[in-house]
Amino acid sequence: MQVHVRDNNVDQALRALKKKMQREGIFREMKLRRHFEKPSEKKAREKAEAVRRWRKLQRKRKEREGF
Repeated sequence: MQVHVRDNNVDQALRALKKKMQREGIFREMKLRRHFEKPSEKKAREKAEAVRRWRKLQRKRKEREGF
């Protein structure tokens, strides 16, 4: 991942880097890797995330289609 520093403006480059990392999910992954997660816990978490994504998609579809 790269961020270009323009006109010696490090603060702006740092903000851009943080935004890119947030978008890629790096902060979230770092948080998850701080402690060991049992395979059964990982499976349950991923399933819950999938359900959450599916419900969000259904909500958006319902708003768009007006059902």
